[in-house]
Amino acid sequence: MSEENKLSFQVEPSEAGQRIDRYLSEKLPDLTRSYLQKLIGEGFVLQKGKPVKNGTKTLAGEQIEVTVPEAEEPEILPEDIPLDILYEDADVILVNKPKDMVVHPAAGHYSGTLVNALMYHCRDGLSGINGVLRPGIVHRIDKDTTGVLVVCKNDKAHNALAEQLKEHTITRRYRAIVCGNLKEDEGTVDAPLGRHPQDRKKMAIVRQGGRRAVTHYRVLERFGSYTYIECRLETGRTHQIRVHMASLGHPLLGDEVYGRTKSPFHLEGQTLHAMVLGFQHPTTGEYVEFEAPLPAYFEELLQKLRKQSGR
Repeated sequence: MSEENKLSFQVEPSEAGQRIDRYLSEKLPDLTRSYLQKLIGEGFVLQKGKPVKNGTKTLAGEQIEVTVPEAEEPEILPEDIPLDILYEDADVILVNKPKDMVVHPAAGHYSGTLVNALMYHCRDGLSGINGVLRPGIVHRIDKDTTGVLVVCKNDKAHNALAEQLKEHTITRRYRAIVCGNLKEDEGTVDAPLGRHPQDRKKMAIVRQGGRRAVTHYRVLERFGSYTYIECRLETGRTHQIRVHMASLGHPLLGDEVYGRTKSPFHLEGQTLHAMVLGFQHPTTGEYVEFEAPLPAYFEELLQKLRKQSGR
């Protein structure tokens, strides 16, 4: 175990009397409470030089020592999972990602991801810039968001696409259904995003220290209680559309993270679809654009809303 994985904290008088797992979750926000409890149970947390038990309270003036074991990088295996391929050549592959599929492996999702499927389809033909967990991945969309995604087959293509993302020259147009009736036919949300200060799993508008995020939206259809919109991303931050539309008081239909109520339509996650992706091809330099059709559940939902609104 390296010294850099050994951390020490001195309990201030105002911090005394807290459960140690809660105290440490504030000191180490990148570690979950359940993981900290696991470390405590395995003897990696010491108070007065001795291992503590879960439920132990902090004592003023005492040192709490934590040893965080080196993370083991899991082996990611190719899996024969069907892919909806929109386009493929020697440099890139464009896929239409289905709902409920994670893009790349992460804690709790080491199989069944888009990367597992791509490793099987492309064999060793994916760029290695993002390491073994994210080969070929230059951008991602959420697990419950559907639509078009570009994956790079070599480092040259990866660098070219990454530069276009950095320069905000990639075209990204999404379709979404939001709750409520938007006042304006079109508009722009320009509000910086960062990790939510209280809930590290969520994103939020963060005025100090957030990264600039810009979403342009326009209304396609109105259904009274819901509005069908197109969003064009100028930047591509995590959960950008979901947070920006919720900030206007119009969260995405089905979004139980940023929305106020559960969906009456028995949806699984937000109604958000990455419909159009356009960029300069890394080899030819030609501008190319790809479109993923709306998924069946989205089309059926639009039909229901049209019927309910008397169309």
